[in-house]
Amino acid sequence: MDAPAHPIRLVAGLGNPGPRYAGTRHNAGQMVVELLAVRLGAGRFAQKYGGRLAETRGPAGPLALLIPQTFMNESGDSVGPASGSLHAAPEQVLVVHDEIDLPFGVVRGKLGGGHGGHNGIRSVARGLGTGEFPRLRVGVGRPPAEWRGDGADWVLSRFSEPRGEVEALIARAADMAEAALAEGVPAAIERFHASEPGSRARKRNERRAALKETEGESVSGGDGAAAEDRA
Repeated sequence: MDAPAHPIRLVAGLGNPGPRYAGTRHNAGQMVVELLAVRLGAGRFAQKYGGRLAETRGPAGPLALLIPQTFMNESGDSVGPASGSLHAAPEQVLVVHDEIDLPFGVVRGKLGGGHGGHNGIRSVARGLGTGEFPRLRVGVGRPPAEWRGDGADWVLSRFSEPRGEVEALIARAADMAEAALAEGVPAAIERFHASEPGSRARKRNERRAALKETEGESVSGGDGAAAEDRA
């Protein structure tokens, strides 16, 4: 396997500090980095750069894992200094964050671009001096029609989905992060954005079932027409 052209040197998981926000949708990025630290055997986090920092060795070399403790809207005040001190260029900083515009359970990568209304990403772009840094977006979905509150209330609330589904979401995001570390972000995007195992077969079966239903309706309609002609 070829080494990534721009190996990730810093992974930052966005969220809000303190027990009040633990387990909320807005802290999905933090949850992914905490799991990644366990998988990579990073050891304890230390207070540094306005956040919790753990250093280890990733598949492509030295790696730092950062969980800003500055609150979401000021995440760049932690990510910016950390990237500068670690000599990590923006393209070597992978930012993991919640994404309300992706359905719950979906994980997607992105190589750069705008902030899309996400205040944490806006702050990181300011801290790095550019929006051209890779992201790992963890889909938390939009609130249901009966939700009483706005989008901010939604992401600051705790996951209401079954615990197993939340854990699966965080694990899948950590899987993609590990792939980005080993293969590079573009390769991870190509692999994880592909259809999930079995999805093509399910869609094929759905199309066949729909076709049979349509054919059944056509046969039924034909018999009715014939009967009417005979009458």
